[in-house]
Amino acid sequence: MKAAVIFLLGAVVLVSGVLFTLQGAGVVHWPPESFMIDQREWTERGIVVALIGLGLILTAWRIGRK
Repeated sequence: MKAAVIFLLGAVVLVSGVLFTLQGAGVVHWPPESFMIDQREWTERGIVVALIGLGLILTAWRIGRK
């Protein structure tokens, strides 16, 4: 159960990080009024957030294997 919660949290964080990255790069323009669109710092922050989400997913996987 604990692994499932950590995995779900990691998936949400990973998806958010990817969205931040794509908005910062100007690839995704959703929502249209977002202050993150075409802002390089959000590309960098999004990569960090996505890596944190990936780390949570890997942690959940390790917990689930035990």
